[in-house]
Amino acid sequence: MNTLKITKKEGYVIVQLDRGKVNAVNLEMVRDLHKVIQSFNNDDSVRGVILTGQPHFFTAGLDVIELYSYDAETIRAMFIAFGELYIQLASFPKPLIAAITGHAPAAGTVLAIPCDYRVMVEGEKYTIGLNEILVNIGLSEDVINGYTFWLGEGIAARNLLQGKLMNAKEAYAIGFVDEVCSMEEVLERAEQQMQQYLVAEPQIFQSIKLKARKSWVESLGENAETELKENLGIWWKPEVRGRMKGFVERLTNKK
Repeated sequence: MNTLKITKKEGYVIVQLDRGKVNAVNLEMVRDLHKVIQSFNNDDSVRGVILTGQPHFFTAGLDVIELYSYDAETIRAMFIAFGELYIQLASFPKPLIAAITGHAPAAGTVLAIPCDYRVMVEGEKYTIGLNEILVNIGLSEDVINGYTFWLGEGIAARNLLQGKLMNAKEAYAIGFVDEVCSMEEVLERAEQQMQQYLVAEPQIFQSIKLKARKSWVESLGENAETELKENLGIWWKPEVRGRMKGFVERLTNKK
């Protein structure tokens, strides 16, 4: 796989996002993630998964430059695949931990939401949160429900409407991040937490996990088709495309 690195440990695996300097998410990465998570779900020797990134970037979010160039068929495939990946992660019955090694806004946060535990690197410059409203990208009810599951309705609503990004300490203060530590410790602490999870009998862990998030998980995908049409409609609105073009040009100039 071109976008992931897989490291097998005793009883669990580490999946590292590995696509360029900023780990931006594209259709290939989404499909690769879906494939490996499905294989782990069906593999009894894999009792847990740690999702991590590269130093300084868990993922910078969607690869807007690439997505902007997608034709109608490809962007539709992207929206469907990313929604299905999120549902797959949220429903994953085994321990799932995020070792957040740096920036994790937007799509990075979407990948972190389904995790049972999140360890994030300290530092004011590293941010996490759903800022899609500021970059003209829609959010599914599934993602919003997951964010609300962890943050609570009031905080989630305020953060979503402001497109608020938080540093690790702010995310820890409201309970979205479970630990904050140095870059050198992020993966180590995630592995230590995984070892704690693996002490539990697998069937008991899976049962309690899915019962604890029952109201969230049972609603997954209910409005998928309606939301797909809505988000595609927004994506192709001329005024949105115009603003997105300007955003893409600024990103390209920075490169």
